[in-house]
Amino acid sequence: MQEYLNVGKIVNTHGIKGEVKIVRITDFDERFELNQQLFIEDEAKKMIPVEIDGHRTHKQFELLHFKGYDNINDVEKFKGALLKVDKKQLEPLENGEFYYHEIIDCDVYTLEGEFLGKVTEILAPGANDVWVVKRQGKKDVLIPYIPQIVKDVKIAEKKITIEVMEGLLD
Repeated sequence: MQEYLNVGKIVNTHGIKGEVKIVRITDFDERFELNQQLFIEDEAKKMIPVEIDGHRTHKQFELLHFKGYDNINDVEKFKGALLKVDKKQLEPLENGEFYYHEIIDCDVYTLEGEFLGKVTEILAPGANDVWVVKRQGKKDVLIPYIPQIVKDVKIAEKKITIEVMEGLLD
């Protein structure tokens, strides 16, 4: 069974020539290069293969054009759909680098061994990623992925250890 990972979300169409507006969910610019193959997950959870034949950045969005989809009517149905990549297309990462899907669902502990919760989402607002940690009966914690806070990540064990800095859990 093929496995797919999210790399973007189609939030709207752009113009009348078949471009779509994408919010990226990846740090890898090469996912949106020309001739790159992606998959669109339709409402029936069916994967539709598409090939990028046009790409540009506009404001905070990626604008993509897919080969053979030359009209707004061809892409209108994709609004709200997720853009995915086949897991087999993943490249090995450097030491200390992680794919988003490896971090999601990891348990987060303090240096003292106290369980805080699970990573449920990753935000990429700017200079560094922010990991959203869901806590039982408490407000979510936003953990910036910086060396001063994230001390250890063990992907195989799905365990992250952080140093709690002042104000982090408030």
